[in-house]
Amino acid sequence: MFLAYRIDVTDELRSKDRHVLEIEFDSAFLRAKRIQEQDPGHNWASFNGDPSRLCVRKAQYHWGWDWGPLLMTAGIWRDVRLEVYSGRVSDLRINTTLGADYQTAEVAIFAEVDSVLPGSYKMQFTLCLHGKEVAQDKVLVTDSTAKASFHLKQPSLWWPHGYGEQALYELSVSLTNGKDELYHVTKRFGIRTAEVIQQPDKHGKSFFFRINGVDIFCGGSCWIPADSLLPTITPERYRKWIALMVAGSQVMVRVWGGGTYEDDSFYDACDELGILVWQDFMFACGNYPTWPTLLQSIRDEAVYNVRRLRHHPSIAIYVGNNEDYQVQEQSELTYNYEDKNPENWLKTDFPARYIYEKLLPDVVKEHSPSTFYHPGSPWGDGKQTSDPTVGDLHQWNVWHGTQEKYQIFNTLGGRFNSEFGMEAFPHTSTVDYFVENETDRYPESHVIDFHNKAAGHERRLATYLAENLRTAADMETYIYQTQVIQAETMTYGYRSWRRQWGDERHCGGALLWQLNDCWPTISWAIVDYFLRPKPAYYAVARVLRPLAIGVYREHHDWSVAHAQPPKTSKYSLWIASSLQRDLTGRVELRFISINTGLEVRDPIVRDNLWVVPNGTTDIVVDGIIDHTVYPEPHVLAARLWVDNRLVARDVDWPQPLKYLDFSDRGLEVKRTIEPTGQQRLAITARKPVKCLVFEERDGVTLSDSAVDVVPGDEQIVTVIGLREEEKPLAWKFLGQ
Repeated sequence: MFLAYRIDVTDELRSKDRHVLEIEFDSAFLRAKRIQEQDPGHNWASFNGDPSRLCVRKAQYHWGWDWGPLLMTAGIWRDVRLEVYSGRVSDLRINTTLGADYQTAEVAIFAEVDSVLPGSYKMQFTLCLHGKEVAQDKVLVTDSTAKASFHLKQPSLWWPHGYGEQALYELSVSLTNGKDELYHVTKRFGIRTAEVIQQPDKHGKSFFFRINGVDIFCGGSCWIPADSLLPTITPERYRKWIALMVAGSQVMVRVWGGGTYEDDSFYDACDELGILVWQDFMFACGNYPTWPTLLQSIRDEAVYNVRRLRHHPSIAIYVGNNEDYQVQEQSELTYNYEDKNPENWLKTDFPARYIYEKLLPDVVKEHSPSTFYHPGSPWGDGKQTSDPTVGDLHQWNVWHGTQEKYQIFNTLGGRFNSEFGMEAFPHTSTVDYFVENETDRYPESHVIDFHNKAAGHERRLATYLAENLRTAADMETYIYQTQVIQAETMTYGYRSWRRQWGDERHCGGALLWQLNDCWPTISWAIVDYFLRPKPAYYAVARVLRPLAIGVYREHHDWSVAHAQPPKTSKYSLWIASSLQRDLTGRVELRFISINTGLEVRDPIVRDNLWVVPNGTTDIVVDGIIDHTVYPEPHVLAARLWVDNRLVARDVDWPQPLKYLDFSDRGLEVKRTIEPTGQQRLAITARKPVKCLVFEERDGVTLSDSAVDVVPGDEQIVTVIGLREEEKPLAWKFLGQ
């Protein structure tokens, strides 16, 4: 499935008979079963789907996953065309080298030519930027290859969005026989450096990305295929997904190893909009076999896809697999890190190590040597995959594993958190799409459970709901409450890990599981199948803005304390910045009663506060709330102004939320229509309001949602795409 095939049909077409192209597809499911039976000695350890999937180079999620259906598709899923040529460019490679001062760049171009007839061929290389030619060269084709190089002064660099321009050069290549153009091809590429910094420090060994010499905190999401039926995904749909990431202040997407090497239009969108790509190879959750024919197929697959993708500036890293080293650990398969002989690995019960530590890195080194390669996700230089001091980490002890409380995410992270998550229902309109009968429209119905593929989802959802909220049985409230929990979980994770970025890059990034869905379902996605954002999407966007303020009080475990309240609570206040420049700001922290809406003590105000660039500014580290002096439950409401403009908010609530009284909030949402046609919602409250969520409608865009509102702080949400005559958006908040 992951290869393109070129078949010479010249001889077949010489006759004038009518020609028919037939492609016969075997059943991948049945063929995999038969192949598996031929090797009973292999340990077929795996998570998700039938283990026979490991035999077949097909998208692994088609065997079913814990967020998607078993839907074994078959058919032509990418372009089929008949090419007629006497000469063509069979491969085009562009290598860029930036000078140490980023003021010069060398662009080296290598082209391979496949010609049918003998003769002399010439090739013209034309380099353009923003439609203007910047360089050109004409060369003779020698031994079926052509080379050119350009020296650029003051090159325009490609940056992730928020850090600079997404400059894309266009290389046009024309192959001629001296008088006629035989072939023409264009490729866009970017000039940039992309490094993964791994060096010893006080926390262990770092893992973070540096683009063009600038350290980047990579907040973002993991990506699964956007449909179970892949050819239905249009370039426009891909672009909408990536545009949502940009609007949500995310800078990295991880293409997960159980799906596909994505369509060109996906990577084009990432290039154009400035999203970095963490690209897994297509291996996931299993102990893959290594027969010689399979290894050759894997090598061909890797070469084809690396050559196809290597010109995209968005691709920052190639990674060997998803969680296969965790399968090795949990199944106690052989892994001797000190043994560096690849031939020995093939003789163990974990032969797939050969794929990840020999075959794939060799392919990357040969065909895309400037791109960093990492053996697996997670992987930590021979240490356990759960080691938080090195490599990347999949932190699933919230939801899975020990089911820790999400409020302690600050203690659970690693050097780069490449997976973590919390489930939530999609919006009511999406649930209504797949619940056809009113009799099935309740949270525990057969239809609802069928649309949640996560093992044990019933008890996990119930646990997090019961621990934190006053649970409800009606469908609308239940849907909303799961979304509140997901939004809170993402906030606690991202907020604390981004703060750690300023502590010698303790945390280099966080990629939530997952951005999207492949069908209308209940999952960890923060945007559902129909591109409708869940509340968590907005919560993440606020935490990842270039400037974000954070306030957090230490978690008090009521269950351990037998529901006894704390006597004192520590709290912290800080600013996280991804900006590269110095600035000063004004910070305010208010202590507001949840019951009365009045301030229970004087606010903390800091004027002319210097904000650390690309790091963390700690304002209050060990503040103390004495509950004998301030017994009333209250929120900590923080705000940040820069240049007299309010740029960031955060609100910390006493946990768990179920112990709080949310009645009589005095919430007002006033709607005005602006001359542009967009609507303006002015939101005020007499008492603190938790998680005000607006209805999602297709074609309507919200500037924000899932907001916390406190007295004396009017918030504005803009609505684009909703006509004046249409019904206003519905909304709900916790305890409504």
